[in-house]
Amino acid sequence: MSSKKKSAGGVGVFRGLATWTTALYVFLYLPMLVLFIYSFNEGKRVLIWTGFAPTKWYAKALSNEAIQDAAMTSLLLAVIATFLATSIAVSTAIVLARAGSFKGRTFSQGLIMLPLIVPEIVTAVATAVFLNFVLAKISIELGFGSLIIAHTVFCIPFAFMPIRARLQDMNTDLEQAARDLYASNWEAFRFITLPLMMPGIIAGAVLAFVISLDDFIISNFVATAGSTTLPVYIYSMIRQGVSPEINAVSTILFAISAVLVTIYWFASKPRN
Repeated sequence: MSSKKKSAGGVGVFRGLATWTTALYVFLYLPMLVLFIYSFNEGKRVLIWTGFAPTKWYAKALSNEAIQDAAMTSLLLAVIATFLATSIAVSTAIVLARAGSFKGRTFSQGLIMLPLIVPEIVTAVATAVFLNFVLAKISIELGFGSLIIAHTVFCIPFAFMPIRARLQDMNTDLEQAARDLYASNWEAFRFITLPLMMPGIIAGAVLAFVISLDDFIISNFVATAGSTTLPVYIYSMIRQGVSPEINAVSTILFAISAVLVTIYWFASKPRN
């Protein structure tokens, strides 16, 4: 009886769990809080507070042409990679969830999820070597296109997960009813399946966008001259010395990511 009562109590029965959880959150978010606070520092030295300047470094960062170019590159890259990755993820999820059992189904799903397991540095090196080898053979320079290919492939599993989960939770009665009423496969998909999938598609697209926007490792290995993304540019700034301007740019990037992750959470939240 006592063991049942303890198990019914949930995670609260584990002593010290609340303390460890609090310590974990402090470890994760305290550095971000410090970064946010010192982005308002008036002085040029990062960890020496000389006064409160709420807009000085943000205005300087937003007026920096190099930062603007890197930000536009990151945004354009994230939009294109998100669209391509989400489109592929939707098609793949429909095949795996609605096509029934077929040979290689389990292997295909595992292959799609492989980038989540393989260390990103391995993916980055392999992608860079492969693209350089292929492009050298055919004598073509893709430039920005290399980043699009790399980010699209890396973002597919992130877009696939919520879309696949949404399809698994969907009731097929409405789709069957549409076909019983002489709707074609395309009409049933357009008017029934796609609207029901939309929360999962939005969640997958937002997640893929955040992953692409914040990615550094793959971009650092694959990017060519003239296609520097914002995370790569921030890294180059840090190598020259940390300044409150970097804190301001990092805070803006973190805020954008936090908003998008919140949208993802609401879009993927189960509905009764």
